[in-house]
Amino acid sequence: MRYKLAAFADEASSNIDEQIKAMKENGIEYLEIRGVDGENIADISAGKAREVKAKLDANGLFVWSLGSPFGKIGILDDFEKHLDSFKRSLDICEILGAKHIRIFSFYGAEGRYDAVANRLEKFVDAAKGSGIILCHENEKGIYGDIASRCLEIQQNFPEIKAVFDPANFIQCGQDTKEAWDLLSPFIEYMHIKDALPDGSVVPAGKGVGNLPYLLSQYKGEVLTIEPHLSVFEGLANLEATSKTKLGKYSYPDSKTAFKAAADALKELIL
Repeated sequence: MRYKLAAFADEASSNIDEQIKAMKENGIEYLEIRGVDGENIADISAGKAREVKAKLDANGLFVWSLGSPFGKIGILDDFEKHLDSFKRSLDICEILGAKHIRIFSFYGAEGRYDAVANRLEKFVDAAKGSGIILCHENEKGIYGDIASRCLEIQQNFPEIKAVFDPANFIQCGQDTKEAWDLLSPFIEYMHIKDALPDGSVVPAGKGVGNLPYLLSQYKGEVLTIEPHLSVFEGLANLEATSKTKLGKYSYPDSKTAFKAAADALKELIL
């Protein structure tokens, strides 16, 4: 396989031991770590990080990136407290052996690029000399949600790389091929997430995200599986007693949804 696979394994389980199990069952070597035993990665202690690292080491697994919430606050929210948390997470990266932190460009910031740039510059300054690569994700509702505004950030902050998320672009009405043409020189890695025109997330290759084309153009090494698939907890019981059609991509539990997301990507790349 040409790619290394990573995943948001907290979508399989909130429990780190179950995350590790799901990664191994699905042949995924890298973790984009976001939630650990019910705690956000931005909130875990150094001691907890060391505990997680020991478990990953024992299972031959690695942390690719911190799937952090940094920049996922309002542009008028208290930034100094947020920045302090970001600085602590640089130490967590070091403990976990992660070389990337995904970041965002703030909610409610349309038309406020100067304020966005001021805050991004503080992230960049804090990370200088750490060896950690900051990667901006095109999340819906933030300043950099469409390709042109993502490009503005990338051109003005060469220290920041891009995480390309096809489903998020679809949910913003942004054509993914057009986005790719603008942003491909800056892409550090991809989130593998597809969607239908109405914005509902589906397995990779089943939506309008042009995943086969994007993967044919992608020169990077790592792909992060981010399932975001619909889990209907009572599905298994209901299907046993009813012929009601609940939708093609509904899953009875998180582990099944996680496996479906991993299998869909493997179909495209193997």
